[in-house]
Amino acid sequence: MSDTTTVSAAVAAELEQHASHVFALMGNGNAWFLDAVVRRGAMRVTAVRHEAATVAAADACFRAGGGLAIATTTYGPGYTNALTPLAEAAQARVPLVLVVGDQPTTGPRPWDVDQTAIAAAVGVETIVVGTGDARAAARRAAQTALVERRPVVLALPYDLAHRPAEEETGDVATAERAPVPPFIAIDAEQLAGVAALLDAAERPLLLAGRGAHLAGAAEPLRALAARLGARTASSALGSGVFAADHRHLGISGGFASERAAAAIEQADAVLVVGAGLNQFQTRFGDAFAPAARIVQVDVLDAATNPRVDELVRGDARLVADALLALLGDGDARGDEGWAAAGLGDVTGIHFEREAGEPAAPDGRLDPRSLFHALERILPDDRVVVSDGGHFIGWAPTHLTIADPERLLMVGTAFQTIGLGFPSAVGAAAARPDDTLVLVSGDGGALMALADLDSVARTVRRGVVVIVNDAAYGAEIHQYAVRGVAEQPMLIDQVDFAALGRAVGAEGAVIETLADLAQLEAWLASGAEGVFVADCRVSQQVVAPYMLEIVEAATRAAAR
Repeated sequence: MSDTTTVSAAVAAELEQHASHVFALMGNGNAWFLDAVVRRGAMRVTAVRHEAATVAAADACFRAGGGLAIATTTYGPGYTNALTPLAEAAQARVPLVLVVGDQPTTGPRPWDVDQTAIAAAVGVETIVVGTGDARAAARRAAQTALVERRPVVLALPYDLAHRPAEEETGDVATAERAPVPPFIAIDAEQLAGVAALLDAAERPLLLAGRGAHLAGAAEPLRALAARLGARTASSALGSGVFAADHRHLGISGGFASERAAAAIEQADAVLVVGAGLNQFQTRFGDAFAPAARIVQVDVLDAATNPRVDELVRGDARLVADALLALLGDGDARGDEGWAAAGLGDVTGIHFEREAGEPAAPDGRLDPRSLFHALERILPDDRVVVSDGGHFIGWAPTHLTIADPERLLMVGTAFQTIGLGFPSAVGAAAARPDDTLVLVSGDGGALMALADLDSVARTVRRGVVVIVNDAAYGAEIHQYAVRGVAEQPMLIDQVDFAALGRAVGAEGAVIETLADLAQLEAWLASGAEGVFVADCRVSQQVVAPYMLEIVEAATRAAAR
């Protein structure tokens, strides 16, 4: 049988029109699909070592600018292993297609589970492929993912994967089911009111998130800030939307520097574009002054935070362009209001942070001084991937990020850890010419250890920074201080440099700042491959944003 006529080949033929990468772990349920992908040769296949890594890598590939990516696993346990990153992708509104094996059309076997119901439970639609609509189903999955910005599961029943695909009559049926981008009419009268509000504000602030970047709104938002004399800020994932000039305050919320946070509280009108305004971006409600007027621009039906006073529904780029037009071509307004507050020039305010000591009181590395040193050492072409944990803010607050596609924090939407290694694989696939920098804690790294091998195999040039405090640091700082038993929060000291060498990477244990000379020498050599820097940091240095979390929890418990 020619593989060009199979259901799997029809699916592959359609998906390759929309994607260039497939992140895969082969099993019984997806073997014929992967066979078709490899034989056709149009999509690059990257094999990973755990099913969770397939989805996490595809997610990261998209976030790093690689476009729609495809993940694939087998059915049953292979599929359920991928659920955590699938839930993350759903909550983060990441377009990807997960091609999975599924139960045969004759009914479930003893080891099958209701995969459609499981996907629905985490907010993901499943499209089941048949012999008569294989290509149309794949097209619908890709279009839905891209247009609606969400993951889709494309299920291949086990008994159909290698069956002949029936001839499809054309695009009529597919076109009828194809998703249509939602049309949102901008309310001209509302927008005129927003323009007047911003123009009248003494200290206007523009806050942009990753959504603004995806909409291509960076240029008009920068022009709008100049026209208004506004100060600018971003979410962590929006880092780089605004230029780091005399107006920019850096990241809003818990990752803000002390003086930047105080400046954000001075704003009397805030335009939030493409940012979710979650609890961390708003410092648990304390980021903005009580009297500040908050206007959010998004395509969603409702504001994402009760602190929002007015929602403007619309595409970020179109709204920014319209506001510019409403404000006219007059001279840029001065910075008098901000200057009167002592914030006329805020260049570099985001990096005004405690430098830390060379070593903490317990003799281990102070993470603040470690990341100050890494900012100097790491190449400018860095793409930073961060796993979750206590350390999550050290990279965004200390390392320069050129644009939003160079900072990936896969897992933050669903509050998970352990997706760092596979996210690095996806980011490197999307940006193979850049230097990949992965920052992970020891807990998350051990959780994803299988894909340290994938990083070593697939990353052209990368640095893995393990923030190794021999503990689940976030739990230590949130719960041990409240009397919860500490023993389950501790991790025996692990030598990640040795683990890296075992899979073909270079590596060194970093116990002092002087030990970073080994990383510097490796980078200076121009060598390709991966260097694992196992940085032994102290548990005694607590990040400011972690203290805010503890304080918020304490306030909530006291109510």
